[in-house]
Amino acid sequence: MAATGIKKLKRSHLMHLVDSTFGGETPSWFLIGKNIEDMSMDLGPDTATVKNNLDETDVNDNGYEPSLSVETYYANTEDAIYEKIKSIALDRLVGDDCKSKYLEVLIDKTEGPYDAWMEDCIVKPQSYGGPQGGVNIPFNIQPCGNRIKGTVTIANKVVTFTPLAKG
Repeated sequence: MAATGIKKLKRSHLMHLVDSTFGGETPSWFLIGKNIEDMSMDLGPDTATVKNNLDETDVNDNGYEPSLSVETYYANTEDAIYEKIKSIALDRLVGDDCKSKYLEVLIDKTEGPYDAWMEDCIVKPQSYGGPQGGVNIPFNIQPCGNRIKGTVTIANKVVTFTPLAKG
C-alpha cells in the first residue's frame, strides 16, 4: 500500500456536502459541519439470519438503507442552503421539491485529488425551533441511488467532483 503521509484521520478528513442548488445544472457544494460535534452516516445494514430445519444458518444480505442525521443546523441567512431548507420545512415540500445531491469526500492523503462519492438524495427537515441560541432546523439526508465514485479537487474552497471513467 502506498504511503499517504496521513496516519490517523481527523474527523474533518471526512467531508459531507449537499448541492445547494437542489437540482441546478451545476452543483454548488455546501459543506455540512458548522456547530456540529458528532455526525455519522448511518449505513442501516439490512441483513436477516435464518436457521433452517437442518440447523444450517443462512444470512440474507439485502444491502443498506443509509441516512445522515444533521442534528444541528442553525438557520443562517448567509448559508447557500438556508432558503431551501426553510422552504422545505415551512412550506412542507415533498417529493422532487426535496431532491438534491450528496457528496462524501475522504481526505486520506496529503494532496488531491481525493476519493469521493456522489449520490442523489432527499433532504428532509425534522423540526424547527429549539432552545435559546439560535433557530435550529435539524434535517436528514436520505441517499436514494445513482451513487457514483469519483474524485474531488478543492481550490479556493471550491469543490469540484469528477466521476471515474467506467471501464
